[in-house]
Amino acid sequence: MEKMFPSAKVQRCNIEQEMSAMTVFHELRLEGKLCDAIIKVNGVEFNVHRIILCGCSFYFCALFSSGWSDTKKHIYNIPGVSPEMMRLIIEYAYTCSVPVTEDNVECLLVAADQFNVMGIVRACCSFLENKLCVENCIGIYRFADFYCCSELRQHARLFILQHFEEVVHTSEEFLDLDVLQFCDIIEKDNLNIKQENVVFEAILQWIAHAPTTRKHHISVLLPKVRLASMDINYFMNNVKNNEIVRDSKECKPIIINTLKAMYDLNLNDTHNFQSPLTHPRLPNAILLAIGGWSGSSPTNGIEAYDARADCWVNVTVEEESPRAYHGTAYLNGFIYCIGGFDSMEYFSTVRKFNPVTRTWHQAAPMHSRRCYVSVAVLDGFIYAMGGYDGYVRLNTAERYEPETNLWTVISPMHQQRSDASATSLHGKVYICGGFNGNECLFTAEYYSPDTNQWTLIAPMRSRRSGVGVIAYGEHVYAVGGFDGVNRLRNAEIYNPVTNSWHIVPVPMFTPRSNFGIEVMDGLLFVVGGFNGFATIFNVEYYNHSTNKWCEAHDMGIFRSALSCCVVPSLPNITEYVAPRHTLQNSQKELKQSMSKDILSV
Repeated sequence: MEKMFPSAKVQRCNIEQEMSAMTVFHELRLEGKLCDAIIKVNGVEFNVHRIILCGCSFYFCALFSSGWSDTKKHIYNIPGVSPEMMRLIIEYAYTCSVPVTEDNVECLLVAADQFNVMGIVRACCSFLENKLCVENCIGIYRFADFYCCSELRQHARLFILQHFEEVVHTSEEFLDLDVLQFCDIIEKDNLNIKQENVVFEAILQWIAHAPTTRKHHISVLLPKVRLASMDINYFMNNVKNNEIVRDSKECKPIIINTLKAMYDLNLNDTHNFQSPLTHPRLPNAILLAIGGWSGSSPTNGIEAYDARADCWVNVTVEEESPRAYHGTAYLNGFIYCIGGFDSMEYFSTVRKFNPVTRTWHQAAPMHSRRCYVSVAVLDGFIYAMGGYDGYVRLNTAERYEPETNLWTVISPMHQQRSDASATSLHGKVYICGGFNGNECLFTAEYYSPDTNQWTLIAPMRSRRSGVGVIAYGEHVYAVGGFDGVNRLRNAEIYNPVTNSWHIVPVPMFTPRSNFGIEVMDGLLFVVGGFNGFATIFNVEYYNHSTNKWCEAHDMGIFRSALSCCVVPSLPNITEYVAPRHTLQNSQKELKQSMSKDILSV
């Protein structure tokens, strides 16, 4: 084996020798020694060694050695580049490094593209990728498109898709997109918007920038909007009656087909994902409901909520064993399932799930068995607090560091708590309610990692065991639970500034305890649970800006004692959502339908 493969030491020696040789060549160039050519740019001359420049660019290889160039030539005049850019390119050829800055990156990339110095092109693209923001992403996207930097273009487009609403409202460069570039963005399934009216209003904004030359593009842009998923009143008042839409003959069949699709949706109460008018966008994040108690036993079922299609998808990986009354946390690309109970054993074990490879792995176990555990994530650590070990309710707590795969015991809480719930806000871990073995609790406290101390806060207004606790906006919400007599519908909000609780004016539709709770898309979701009589599968969400609870689609599994987490930006998101048919085929079907339609609006 040693003869077949060089050791790391030998490889390091080879690299060091190469770097030393390049340093020598660079010093010789600076001294004008052994140089065999001069690159001349706007009167500025650079002594070079042809073989070194040939090694970094096919352009120079062709310049110095091809049949159309005089190989005996000594001075080469290079047009179309500044002396400063040529200096950087030549220094890169000798040193394999280049200083990329905000001031030179554009000119440097253009020059590197001109002379086919791909190492500098990659360095510039990497620099621009790291600088992407809502103000410059359009400019970088158009720049990468023009210079055929496909990877940078892809990253810039993905950034635009993920931050579309901010880009439209913030970036002045948005209005400079040409119609093909605009279409390329708004037609994508992974355009991150909550409502399609955002796209329609962006189209109107883009057209208004140059109405004379752009308004005729409405017939090309309008089909990119998933019109049938709009609110019917918005569609009728703002789209159908829009002046630009009304004046376009090509838009009339689009409007007709949208009305038909809306009628079919209302009639069937189901999504027809094949139609481009109802074809839902892909969500930017998914809500996972994991495990729980279903019927007379725990389940290993995992369902993913597709918010854009308002449906749940079963994504269970059968190799995982059932567990309930556990905690779940998403951190650094993994979903951790912590503690719990399988009807026979109380777990200290921790399993982590890779949602990309869809495989389960064992992580280090906790110091204690913890059923009815409370879990939170703060600053790259997972906290596991309280619970029941099969004998007593616990006041102990510990935290997990993924990099070392170790659990460390932290200071104990003021009270024993099982069936509590926890969250993090402003650098603190909050835990509320629970059961101490004798009574349901209304007390709450927070942990500060800086001091390794727990501090009691104002008690809640209701006792809550099996409560759901989550940070939402600038506050901590305590939702539902069991007060010792009834399952609760109400929720209350903790303000850390005033150290006070107040009741959310509007209660949930369904009383529930031991349910899943998470925040996604700016909405607070409650999932499943026990209503006092039966395990339930219904889901609802609260919008603090409207102060309303709304019903979401039911899960496929009745369950309580489950746990939820939100997973953002999955590269394989299509494996966790309702199946979408390709828009290309759908657009073709729509065009065929429109061509046969002779109705007028």
